Amino acid sequence: MHYYIPRLIEKELNRALARSPAVAILGPRQCGKTTTAKLLLKRISSVYLDLQDRIDRNKLSEPELFFDAYRDRLICLDEIQLLPDFFPMLRSEIDKDRRPSRFLILGSASRDLIKQSSESLAGRISYIDLTPFLLREVTGRVSWRDLWIRGGFPESVLAENDEDSFDWRLDFIRTFMERDIPTMGFNIPIPVIERLWLLLAHFHGQTINYHKLAAAADISIPTLKKYLAILKQTYMVRMLQPATPNLKKRLVKSPKIYLRDSGILHALLEIEAYDYLLANPVAGASWEGFVIENIITRYDRWRPSFLRTSNGAEIDLMLERAGRRHLFECKLSKAPKPSRGFYELADIMKPESAWVIAPVNAIYEIKKRIIVCPLEQLKLA
Repeated sequence: MHYYIPRLIEKELNRALARSPAVAILGPRQCGKTTTAKLLLKRISSVYLDLQDRIDRNKLSEPELFFDAYRDRLICLDEIQLLPDFFPMLRSEIDKDRRPSRFLILGSASRDLIKQSSESLAGRISYIDLTPFLLREVTGRVSWRDLWIRGGFPESVLAENDEDSFDWRLDFIRTFMERDIPTMGFNIPIPVIERLWLLLAHFHGQTINYHKLAAAADISIPTLKKYLAILKQTYMVRMLQPATPNLKKRLVKSPKIYLRDSGILHALLEIEAYDYLLANPVAGASWEGFVIENIITRYDRWRPSFLRTSNGAEIDLMLERAGRRHLFECKLSKAPKPSRGFYELADIMKPESAWVIAPVNAIYEIKKRIIVCPLEQLKLA
């Protein structure tokens, strides 16, 4: 089961390779990029280099010779963020022989962080963002409860028991702080990033107050913003921006912050099992983040935001695209009741649909055009 790959990802990867000289799979460490790539590489003529390995990295000391030797194969370069200056060479090689399936690039940082790829390979590369498992990818294999409490990292959610899963996440957090951040060239003192990450777990689902958060972390506001950008670019944090519709109402203008993986959130807060989570005050915010991450990642071509007025009326998530709009409220209840503010804003915004996502057993309409739905059954038109 540890080598399970959703067919949707496999299909998307094959389409990208069929049309582009280079394909980049980007996502957090340990989310399954290497496993996904290696299973694909078994079926085609290819060569794989792990750029964390000194011997493999040395093979690229004379890149032209290496490319000549393997021109008839798909070349896979893993952890490409370790060689950011390599992209101009890739561009030159692709331009010599511009056919599909030349390079498969794996990276543990966002395309914003790997700036050279977008600058040097523009028009030559396709991107695939690989996240930890979404609910729709493991439905029938893993329960939504296990995915929520353990998060979507394969080694965590597919662990034999909750204890093994929790231990893996603690190891991941420690390795990320002590090795991964410095490897990417960031010099952040471990006690500082540890304190900040724990603070973010307690602020999960809240609008950011930079002054308050910086004071609690004992760092300056510019330093805080720099560290948040690093956590965002390494797929650990999501900052959900506020919507700015013309509602003639005073709106909250600060973004909301979430830890993207619910399992990492729970490990930081020392929540080891589902029963403990339900008894914890963070449960509602955790469910909200879990739902929002699943929806935003699934519908990645839609523009996400949230909406909150100064009097407390709120839309947890709004998706917009080409004049179309869908609204969402997240409720951790078997008998969810949308807030009065949600009804009020839904009437004003007039979306194509409005959804209340809750751990219920079936879809039903609670009011005209407002639908209660379990996460795994959500499907937008």
